[in-house]
Amino acid sequence: MLSTFLSQVVNGLVLGSVIGLIALGYTMVYGIIQLINFAHGEIFMVGSYGGLAMFTYLLPTVIQTQWWFALPLLLIAGAAVSVGVAVLTERFAYRPLRNAPRLAPLITALGVSVALQEAVRVFYPGATAALPFPKVFVEGALLIPIGDGVVPVRWTGLLIIVVALVLAVALNSFIEGSRMGRAMRATSQDRDVARLMGIDPDRVIVLTFVLGAALAGVAGVLYGADLGNIDIRIGFQNGVFAFTAAVLGGIGSIKGAVAGGIAIGLIKTLGGQYLPGGTPYDYVWIFVVLIAVLVFRPQGFFGETERVRA
Repeated sequence: MLSTFLSQVVNGLVLGSVIGLIALGYTMVYGIIQLINFAHGEIFMVGSYGGLAMFTYLLPTVIQTQWWFALPLLLIAGAAVSVGVAVLTERFAYRPLRNAPRLAPLITALGVSVALQEAVRVFYPGATAALPFPKVFVEGALLIPIGDGVVPVRWTGLLIIVVALVLAVALNSFIEGSRMGRAMRATSQDRDVARLMGIDPDRVIVLTFVLGAALAGVAGVLYGADLGNIDIRIGFQNGVFAFTAAVLGGIGSIKGAVAGGIAIGLIKTLGGQYLPGGTPYDYVWIFVVLIAVLVFRPQGFFGETERVRA
């Protein structure tokens, strides 16, 4: 039925928007320092727990019941926790290895990922199991009649799509139009030349981690509000999707990260509904598409072919 197809498209757009926000962190960090930050999925995860901690331990009941007041505070808390963890990770785990062989920071990123997951499991009360996440937005759905059926669009899902698009456009405008954005692009092209031009690469790199982590923290809170629960495994699962989206869209490309995230979301929901194997094989179809794209367009949707200097 058409309504079923469109419902899966809506679900794919919601999931893809979350993945796209996470993928922006992957693609920005790689674009600046050529590091695949496999701990970025856990940055997303700790952001969701930061928002939950704000709601559970800091907000009085009178504010908890007012979504228009509680939601912005949770988003700020989630982004702040993610940014704090990301900055500490960059300073103490990645910066000392900046001139080391590429394998060293890659293994370190995997270690940081496991460490963050275990830290939340050990120190956050009840994190050994899934925890309910508060519904801090309008509940219910917008019902759109289509033919003989109805396409439900959850209000939280609509919020996720709108927020993801607004933040992606704002980030792209910042990078393309601001002085610090030009510094980021210069550092990405050649760090040594950028330093000679008066740019502080360390400051640029820290800002890159801050921006990527803030987006991941916002995504973590919205994901929890939409799903209704969180656990320590959401970082790994969605981190894999986000890294795949960044590669699919073209690593280093802002537009590519968002497009790759939307593509992953649609492949997962539509593949689980219509392709052979059903839902248990939706992961398989994601990587089938990834392999096909990389075979025929290795640089991804919006990536540029790498130029090798003679």
